[in-house]
Amino acid sequence: MSKKQIKLGLLVQGPGAHPYSWRADDTVIDGSINFEYYLDVTKRAETAGFEFLFIADGVHINEQSIPHFLNRFEPLTLLSALAPLTSKIGLAGTVSTTYSEPYNISRQLAAIDQISGGRAGWNVVTTPLEGSADNFNKGNHPEHSKRYQMAGEYIEVVQGLWDSWEDDAFVRNRETGEFFDKNKLHTLDYKGDFFNVKGPLNIQRSQQGQPVIFQAGASKTGRTFAAKYGEAVFTHANSFEINKEYYNDIKSQAEKYGRNEEDVLILPSLSPIIGATEEEVEQKHEEIKNLITIDKALEVLGRFFDHYDFSQHTLDAPFPDIGDVGKNSFRSTTDNIKRKAYENGSTLREVALEVASPKDVFSGTYRQVADKMIEWVENGAADGFVYTPQTFGSQYDAFLEYVVPILEENGSYTREYAGETLRENLGLKFKENRYTKEKSKSVKA
Repeated sequence: MSKKQIKLGLLVQGPGAHPYSWRADDTVIDGSINFEYYLDVTKRAETAGFEFLFIADGVHINEQSIPHFLNRFEPLTLLSALAPLTSKIGLAGTVSTTYSEPYNISRQLAAIDQISGGRAGWNVVTTPLEGSADNFNKGNHPEHSKRYQMAGEYIEVVQGLWDSWEDDAFVRNRETGEFFDKNKLHTLDYKGDFFNVKGPLNIQRSQQGQPVIFQAGASKTGRTFAAKYGEAVFTHANSFEINKEYYNDIKSQAEKYGRNEEDVLILPSLSPIIGATEEEVEQKHEEIKNLITIDKALEVLGRFFDHYDFSQHTLDAPFPDIGDVGKNSFRSTTDNIKRKAYENGSTLREVALEVASPKDVFSGTYRQVADKMIEWVENGAADGFVYTPQTFGSQYDAFLEYVVPILEENGSYTREYAGETLRENLGLKFKENRYTKEKSKSVKA
């Protein structure tokens, strides 16, 4: 196939990406806590050839949180349950580097990688919401740049632990009684500013070497972090020009860290409202917009600003100047919301409804959506997409039934999996053990 192949992931956030998707008649009302529902949407994605399933997460809620965040599965537990019931699709989940311990997480992810036959992925997040600190005995919520410094050490520890055993370390020779080759066991003994971890890890490496590192870097610091560590990088779908700049920036920064462009995939979010005609698209958009009231939309908006109370401002006045509120939370998102509001002269009402019920830049007819996906990938604005439907009902059905076949007919997508592991299916190289690699260099030298 000569055309660049589109990689597809599926992000499942309960009944849909829309904060009030649970109110839609065609969704599973308790989707965020319904295992059979998760299994169904995952198996359908696997049949359609999606490279991975992605489960997001957070560790802080309050009464203003998005409804399906109030009652949902912990990602690694859910992925462990899905692993033996699937066979090809990758299984990626979010884990915070600020509010967890690297030894435990490296072990849990390595276990999922083993159970699934090399299909695990880790979405590395630093956790934006300040209230998260109240749930852990770790002091105050660290400042934005410090969280990323911690995350860098955290990844180094986890990946170091994943290399505790070389691939052929476990001899298991019944005749001699040798269970493992002691020369192929390695103690990490990591000492950093934030983490001191001895190791080794008590589980072997998987068929893909190590789980795939997913990341979503948007701020300047986040971009640098993604370029250094990320292997599959999520980003918002803004416009072709903006995303092409992001694509080029991350790839060029990755090369500065000694990586190749193909070592990192750029995957914008894909959350279009779709229909057979443009009229149907508009009708669907109105239906989805009506799932939420303005009061609830203000709460959704406030979440990005560390649950700031926007109800104290006049709805139809220009978007208020709230200073640096939320700067230590979703920094890039809040900066973007404010920039667009001020540039467009938007009112608070308009901003709240746009944030709560956005009309994705990919929204359109089935053909329009497919053509735009192909355009972005063919012209260097994306390597693929993370599909997250506004509602997991007829919109998900239509994407699988109509959009995916158009991509196939164009030769830009195939349901056939390239291999058995997540790395193979994403076109990423096997993650070689660092100690084996060093020995190989020494032999060659």
